[in-house]
Amino acid sequence: MMNLEALLIPEDLLLSAQGHVALITLNRPPHNFFDLTWIRELASIFEGLDRESDCRAIVLGAAGSSFCAGADFSKPRTQTPAGAPASNPLYDEAVRLFRCKKPVIAAVQGPAVGGGLGLAMMADFRVACPEARFSANFNRLGFHPGFGLSVTLPRTIGIQKASQMFYSGRRVQGEEAFAMGLADRLVAKEKLLDAALEMAHEIAASAPIAVQSTRATLRAGLADAVREATNHEGMEQSRHYLTEDFKEGVKAMAERRSPVFQGR
Repeated sequence: MMNLEALLIPEDLLLSAQGHVALITLNRPPHNFFDLTWIRELASIFEGLDRESDCRAIVLGAAGSSFCAGADFSKPRTQTPAGAPASNPLYDEAVRLFRCKKPVIAAVQGPAVGGGLGLAMMADFRVACPEARFSANFNRLGFHPGFGLSVTLPRTIGIQKASQMFYSGRRVQGEEAFAMGLADRLVAKEKLLDAALEMAHEIAASAPIAVQSTRATLRAGLADAVREATNHEGMEQSRHYLTEDFKEGVKAMAERRSPVFQGR
């Protein structure tokens, strides 16, 4: 039996266990916007489950209408001067997630947008429903992709499809996501969590030492690549946050209209 009592669980992250499977639920409905503290707490839970020998797989689900809508750009931002060294504390915490040793299945019941897509791509597998939406909308907001997506998205769906998603920022619906390999299973929304747990239990039935060893082989260098990528992504983003295009992108999103970019 998993001992979860030693883990400090905040109210906006829920944790439960089913046999050898841990279920983490993002609990900031409706959109599960993240911030530094939340990602840090999530990473600490992952590390705690790594130390729990009875945990063999993790399901990451979400309450509300969105899986995770990324950062909340309606809140004021602390700007980093252009050309400053890339130092994004949130991305430092995100890299901790990629260093997790246990297999992770994301249950995506709604939009996974921007950094929320990055969070979904951290997982080994994604189970989606037709209502799921995947969007790397960074360029539509006027800045560079982040959360390691410049590594994880091409790795999963190929450079051509990833480039299309990055450049256009369009939303990929559940059926298309499954067809392009962005989602590994597609089920009805009401069966989504059960399907993700079923996949996790299938993995948990295998020899845990062998699974973790095989996963380490297949993901060798991934966390380090994400670390390097987020350094570059953070540098580019710090420049783009100072542009008029970024201001226009955020304003247009708030006003629910198409942005009019000027290239400055």
